[in-house]
Amino acid sequence: MKVLGGLNLTQNALKVLERRYLKKNEEGKIVETPEEMFRRIAKSIASVEPAYGKSPEERAATEEQFYAMMTSLSFLPNSPTLMNAGRRLGQLSACFVLPVGDSMDSIFDAVKNAAIIHKSGGGTGFSFSRLRPNGDVVGSTKGISSGPVSFMTVFDTATEAVKQGGTRRGANMGLLRVDHPDIVDFISCKDESSRLNNFNISVGLTEEFMKALAEDREYALVNPRTKQVTKRVRAKDVFALIVNHAWKNGEPGIVFLDRLNASNPTPQLGEIESTNPCGEQPLLPFESCNLGSINLAKMVKKTKDGRQQTSYEVDWDTLRDITGKAVHFLDNVIDANRYPLARIEEMTKANRKIGLGVMGWADMLIRLGVPYNSPEAVHLAGEVMGFIQTEGKNASAALAEERGVFPNYEGSIYEGKIPLRNATVTTIAPTGTLSIIAGCSSGIEPLFAVSYVRTVMEGTKLIEANPYFEEAARKGNFWSRELMERIAEKGSLHGVNEVPEDARRLFATAHDITPIEHARMQAAFQKYVDNAVSKTVNFSHDATPRDVEDVYLLAYELGCKGVTVYRDGSREEQVLSTGKTGRKEMHAPERQKIVPKGRPEVLNGTVRLVRTGCGNVYVTITEDEEGHLFELFTSMGKAGGCAASQAEAIGRLISLALRSNIDPLEIVKQLKGVRCNQPAWHAGGPILSCSDAIAKALEKYHSKGEGGNGKHDNEVIFIGACPECGGAVEHEGGCAVCHNCGFTKCG
Repeated sequence: MKVLGGLNLTQNALKVLERRYLKKNEEGKIVETPEEMFRRIAKSIASVEPAYGKSPEERAATEEQFYAMMTSLSFLPNSPTLMNAGRRLGQLSACFVLPVGDSMDSIFDAVKNAAIIHKSGGGTGFSFSRLRPNGDVVGSTKGISSGPVSFMTVFDTATEAVKQGGTRRGANMGLLRVDHPDIVDFISCKDESSRLNNFNISVGLTEEFMKALAEDREYALVNPRTKQVTKRVRAKDVFALIVNHAWKNGEPGIVFLDRLNASNPTPQLGEIESTNPCGEQPLLPFESCNLGSINLAKMVKKTKDGRQQTSYEVDWDTLRDITGKAVHFLDNVIDANRYPLARIEEMTKANRKIGLGVMGWADMLIRLGVPYNSPEAVHLAGEVMGFIQTEGKNASAALAEERGVFPNYEGSIYEGKIPLRNATVTTIAPTGTLSIIAGCSSGIEPLFAVSYVRTVMEGTKLIEANPYFEEAARKGNFWSRELMERIAEKGSLHGVNEVPEDARRLFATAHDITPIEHARMQAAFQKYVDNAVSKTVNFSHDATPRDVEDVYLLAYELGCKGVTVYRDGSREEQVLSTGKTGRKEMHAPERQKIVPKGRPEVLNGTVRLVRTGCGNVYVTITEDEEGHLFELFTSMGKAGGCAASQAEAIGRLISLALRSNIDPLEIVKQLKGVRCNQPAWHAGGPILSCSDAIAKALEKYHSKGEGGNGKHDNEVIFIGACPECGGAVEHEGGCAVCHNCGFTKCG
């Protein structure tokens, strides 16, 4: 922990701030300290106070409150606010939803608007449910429509082309109603890992569909253009398809559309059709929402029992105070914001939606001595979130009395009941980088690991342990460096018998929690949240599709508004074979021994730089004196570790094959097309993995006969496990987060 004035930050927090949030000059040099960043934000967000009749002294007092709230790490706003408040761009919102109508003008207006939003640092959600299905008639030309999935690729390509200021990549939600005729194609649209990598996808389930599912009957698919039924299909068949694809690669998620609209605060304005990229923020077309999270790890205080033994309890007074200030802060953001589009500004200021959520939930439970997977934890979740909901609404009502209700209040679900400044107040969002800055657990997720390996400069590995676990281990006299290293190898305490059973239970990680327990925790928070809850329901690798189905049905039964699942390793795996089945045994005498050629002292070659998500890879290809390809070496830049060893192993095997007179194109054939979980495009074609990139480098060298000319192609760029450091990506909060460097697809 590094102390900067009154600000306590971990080394990882400092690294994330330096990489993503602190101001830099034109040379890329950091010109702002973390304290100056928080001062910049507090000053910017408090600057709107005079518009509501506040004196300069009152504005200054509000600025100090905001500054203290952030520097104590009790509350942090969403990433765009941290990045852009008080700066030229000034775009402060994370979540946007754009309409996609059934015309070329509407579709490409949405593409253009999404690009503008992505450039400003926001993520976008779309419903493609209004688009006519594949094969339908195009009235203006009498041609044939290509359908929603085809147009999604246009959005995906545009997103890929727009880099968000070097700090955030574009993220999209694509949603299709379950009664759209193209629903089967949509469910399987991400089967190929080279497609739609800038999209999360969700199926919008209706109440009619859920009834048909329960009654095992058919339901209607309806052409959105003609409103005519095109087909009737069995609900269980479609649901099974959704379940199996989610089991296979985590997508699609599901959103209960009618449930979203049942809590739509402004039904007079229309239906909610989509959400932001992580699914927790339902929005009307052209709406945006700014989010922030209370650090529950800070909402705990010491107390003493009758025997003067120290314990901990929820600090309700501090939680009430921070909740009120956070609502005030987020309402101010609406006015301080510079919106990317005039229609978004108009809609956002008319509804004034905010999304106050939490992080550090697992830390709070640990400090209170409550296991995450216990009935007591589920009860406490409702108690804590219910308190925040009540106090948040009270704070919004107080602002309404002072500043007026939100302009679309008349006709809203609150009219005649409670005057509110904000159409919604609470949301549970993913807090990937925010929780790293705050030094707490992410969102309402369990711990991602008790002890883990963190990569620092030049590939140096450090063992980091959860601070509460380290404290408990030292107090319990079972701490040792060797134990931390062993735990870091697996991340969990499962099977680590040196750790007492009560500690193993208290420090449970995501994969120690059953999927049913994950779902129950999500439902406990959802009960007291205006919008929705972003959370990942984790499954072990050997979970079955039936396990996923059970969680989906339980989530519906318990009142969740949507579900995201992730089965460990599902997005990285290739098709598995059953080993010996059908295999012919080859006896040793039948094998011909091949002796590789010896290596001469001098070889000519070419070095090519390939930038991958695991770091820079330098591919060296050499020739012998006769001009035959002889060896291939790969070396990694800063990433080191497992990625470097894999690259080195591939290089050694290729070299052995080349020296054994194997045709280089046969090597290319074996490696080309090997896929990782997040490929990208280069020079008009996909780069699917490190192996694929090396194969294509070898193929290009062979086909062009480059020899030792030392030329470099354009850099090949693609996203691996983590596109910035090669670290492990954890699926949490409905998103993918690297705890090593802070990278997240979702903010």
